[in-house]
Amino acid sequence: WAAYDPAATGYLHRESIASADPIGDRREAISYAAYRLLSSRYTKSLNASGSQLFLDFLMADLGYPASATETDGDSPAALGNRIAATILDWGEADGAREAENYHDWSYRPANLPLVLAESGTPLSHPNRWQPLEFDVALTQNGLFTLRTQIFAGSQWGEVRPFALPPRSPIYLDPGPPPQLGGVGDSAYRQGAVDVIRYSSWLDPDDGVMIDISPRARGRNSLGENDGAGHGFTPNPATGQPYQEQWVKRGDFGRVVAEFWADGPDSETPPGHWNTLANQVSDHPEQSRRFRGRGEALDRLEWDVKLYFALNAALHDAAIAAWDCKRFYDYVRPISSIRHLAGRGELPEIPGLVEHITAASSASGERHAHLVETSGAAIGDTAILAWPGEPGDPNQHSGRRWILGEDWLPYQRATFVTPAFAGYISGHSTFSRAAAEVLAEFTGDPYFPGGLGSHLAPAGTLEFEYGPTTDVTLQWATYFDAADEAGISRLYGGIHFAVDDGPGRAVGSTVGIRAMKLAAAYFDGSIFATPTETEIAPGETGFILSANLIRGAFFHLESSTDLDAWTIEIPPQRALDAERTTRLNPSGGRRFYRWVGESPPASE
Repeated sequence: WAAYDPAATGYLHRESIASADPIGDRREAISYAAYRLLSSRYTKSLNASGSQLFLDFLMADLGYPASATETDGDSPAALGNRIAATILDWGEADGAREAENYHDWSYRPANLPLVLAESGTPLSHPNRWQPLEFDVALTQNGLFTLRTQIFAGSQWGEVRPFALPPRSPIYLDPGPPPQLGGVGDSAYRQGAVDVIRYSSWLDPDDGVMIDISPRARGRNSLGENDGAGHGFTPNPATGQPYQEQWVKRGDFGRVVAEFWADGPDSETPPGHWNTLANQVSDHPEQSRRFRGRGEALDRLEWDVKLYFALNAALHDAAIAAWDCKRFYDYVRPISSIRHLAGRGELPEIPGLVEHITAASSASGERHAHLVETSGAAIGDTAILAWPGEPGDPNQHSGRRWILGEDWLPYQRATFVTPAFAGYISGHSTFSRAAAEVLAEFTGDPYFPGGLGSHLAPAGTLEFEYGPTTDVTLQWATYFDAADEAGISRLYGGIHFAVDDGPGRAVGSTVGIRAMKLAAAYFDGSIFATPTETEIAPGETGFILSANLIRGAFFHLESSTDLDAWTIEIPPQRALDAERTTRLNPSGGRRFYRWVGESPPASE
């Protein structure tokens, strides 16, 4: 898109082409770029041949021959092919380890695997992540995988970011999570109890009804769930009150967990927010004015700019979240709950977490079946929770007393928990970053018409039968939807609350920074946007890292003479990689910055 615009500049590929038909040429160039990129990206997908056939049919339908593979010249096809080649080349060297099939040989789990077919868990490091061992396992994109999990994306903190600040020691460090036997011990235990409580709320037959409309939910503070009972009134778009929507709590919890699950056979969390962006853009009340101001953009310009900003934020959210996951390597609820239950260390909560007694296990009492059929003994820990997928998909499991050592999250039996550490929640980070972009890009934190929604008809759940009646999820703002995505992982038993809140906070920073930088590419002002750092006196051997603009020329500016400084630029790092410069100031407070400028015409 930017190649045919006099002001905008491309991110990875930068050139300008004159055109007598910029509208038609843009569409053609974009189509070739997307076709080449997607054909490459989906080579190893679950349905690669079907995907490629669809792409071929689409190109033919658009009237663009896929056989046009040239990269020389100013034709739209050549431009699109060049752009795709640039992006594919970039991906091979961006730190993701694409050439090694994204495998990170440097990571080793601290714990032996949790064998799902057995009770309990051999958790020798209760604050660290533990892989699961399945009979049959699926990856997040639905592929059969190894029976024992490998930490997926443990190297992702090494990937080149878009707008993140310098990494020290990780990006946007939220600080350590609670530690069992250390700082935050009581919070650690309470987090496990909270997840069990959410699991107990998945029963649609418990008689509890809740209002899930925006008048009763939403308006949380960043990183908190303090908006319940406050909600919104009225709808700012209509001026009318939001209508109440009372549903069974057990239906709501299960719908939320499955709608936001983004596990096997799904679009995954970043794709989910692109789907929501589709719906926002397609809405008849969406004006499509950038930041809500000025003239309405044509649909192609709106889409290109929105998806650039949105996916730049989602890209950085993945880097920041997985950098944190690798650094803190934090435990998941399934390991923690089974470990605490096996040691009798779960806080006892009458009606939720109890120790089996002679009285409670007597014939006809609430724990009798555990002693009679599950091999439980007096003193073992019983919890009231969702007991796992039913054998009959036309039934639902509800909740019942089970051994704490047998607890499972509300997920498919072939998935259970994703193959990476918990802290911080990727869902929370992705979702808040996307919400920040959508709010800023559209100029309105509210969904078009003041209401976003998703209908879950009765009987359409996948993990078991449900919901028992139609349930419509509703959100007034993008932030409400993002918060629900985060809280869904507690209903689903995937995360603790401590994974969720800090994830939202990190996602907020990610989204704001990405949107600000993306806008500088839209109007070309990126070249006048310096990277600036203040260096205090006495700091010797100071390392400055800056994500510089690919392909641009840079010069140094300082508040004082640079002659007294030793500046070392590692020769192996080119301008299209992160530039690290060592500064040895001789004294005095100084400002240092890279300032980008367009390459000279002769270069």
